[in-house]
Amino acid sequence: MSADRPINADVPAPTPPEEAPKERPKETREQQKAQPAAAAKPAAPIPTPPPPPTRRRQPKPLAPKLLAGLVLIAIVFIAVAVIGGTGGGKDEESTDGGSVPSPAAAPADTGSASAQSATGLGFPVFATGNTTRVGGTNPAANAAAVALAVFPSTTPSQRPAAVTLVAEDDWAGAIAAAVLMSAPVGAPVLFSAAAGMPNATEEALAALDPQGDGSTGGAANFAIGDVAAAEGKVTRLPAGGAAATAAAIAGLRDRLVDSPPAHIVLAPEGEPELAMPAAAWAARSGDPVLFAAGDELPPPTVEYLEKHNKAPIYVLGPSSAISSELVREAEKIGGSVKRVSGENPVANSIALARYSDGGFGWAINDPGHGFVLARSDSPLGAAAAAPLSASGTWGPLLLTDSADTLPADLRDYFLDVKPGYTDNPTRAFYNHVWVIGDQEAIDLNQQAEVNELAELAKIGGAQ
Repeated sequence: MSADRPINADVPAPTPPEEAPKERPKETREQQKAQPAAAAKPAAPIPTPPPPPTRRRQPKPLAPKLLAGLVLIAIVFIAVAVIGGTGGGKDEESTDGGSVPSPAAAPADTGSASAQSATGLGFPVFATGNTTRVGGTNPAANAAAVALAVFPSTTPSQRPAAVTLVAEDDWAGAIAAAVLMSAPVGAPVLFSAAAGMPNATEEALAALDPQGDGSTGGAANFAIGDVAAAEGKVTRLPAGGAAATAAAIAGLRDRLVDSPPAHIVLAPEGEPELAMPAAAWAARSGDPVLFAAGDELPPPTVEYLEKHNKAPIYVLGPSSAISSELVREAEKIGGSVKRVSGENPVANSIALARYSDGGFGWAINDPGHGFVLARSDSPLGAAAAAPLSASGTWGPLLLTDSADTLPADLRDYFLDVKPGYTDNPTRAFYNHVWVIGDQEAIDLNQQAEVNELAELAKIGGAQ
């Protein structure tokens, strides 16, 4: 499917009313009644007039059709959730003793073009009171769905000026490219390839329809490496190793924003699961992400740090991923260097969510926030979900390392920030969690447990 060919192009158009065949004269119909077997008569059959020409119906833009389907699907799943929550059957047992409705059991209109598009793009179709799932089966589908959730694109004002296209096998480039989602650029990450775009990317681009503007240097596409791009002006950056690609993206960020970075994040090149939380922070803050590995800083990283030698550097990950010797090397370049870390991917993501140092860090240690939850073995998923951290409920990326079990550290963190109220729940703070991936990544039982932990609870008095 090409980006300029709508998904409804193969649906036959009905005959326009103004071109419908004219009614035959009355005497012709009576003649036909008088001839019960016209084919048996030796006379030549009455010639049938050729059908009038039909005009091909102009396809409607994708976004309104797609959104209509999404509304239908959302209504269906809300109904299923309500039935499940009121004892309407037991499909799967949740961790809090209730039943979790299965999306597969919902009578969604999956035959319609809009519904199929929504499902293919992984668009949110299953939600609980405090969670929303983006349930694509792959990063390209999730990235497309997130981009359309953040930019509904029913009007030009709802569309991004540009998108960033990254190769499907370039996790480091995708995480570094999340910085281009920050203001004022606002370019979500989508996935592409040299041979062409995934269908999900094509369909999302048809709706997003980026045109470029002053904040993007006129570019409608930022292409990282040799990947297919959409129509319009393309600003293309070479893709090399992780350090070189990230430094090139940071340089593009500098040119577009026309100001030095407030901070720089140094992430481990060799352990992508520890680098993942940097994508959400880069999208929210505009702080570029650079990469390092071993005991020495890569030359592209050194060059960028020397150019901005007054910017504070925050190392993401434990010393086993980025050594203390490397930190000392970074300190010699100029800016102060501090480490934010946890001993595993789950704890590392929580550490950045809690961290605060001046203007750096999420500093989320209390209720009333958004969160994004993804699997630690999907670094491309971190880049796909990054726009959710730069819009809506503006939340950090948290990681789970299992499809069916919420890690103990993450459960404890959610309990620490669980919202509550004493008298009036409508004046309370609320938490909301985006769940990224299908049930193979994070199953419904884990989503139900997260929903329970995010639920507003009454504090004190009768329950």
